[in-house]
Amino acid sequence: MMMDYGMGWGWGFGWIWVILLWLVPVLLVLAAIKYLLGGRSRTGTGARQGDDRALAILEEKYARGEIDRDEFLQKRDDLKGG
Repeated sequence: MMMDYGMGWGWGFGWIWVILLWLVPVLLVLAAIKYLLGGRSRTGTGARQGDDRALAILEEKYARGEIDRDEFLQKRDDLKGG
């Protein structure tokens, strides 16, 4: 009879602790992976978009006649190489 006294509360909410025991570490690992991989892809994507934008501006200047062919080729090679 003494065993039945405290068992109701412990087993009734015990499943919550089991879920938290597994859920918290899994979420921490996923957050770490997202942070590590997400940071690299954002940096790489941003730099790539900046290069594409710079090249587009250079092409517009060449099309408008603001720079000559030699200057365009030199700057295009600089953008693609560096």
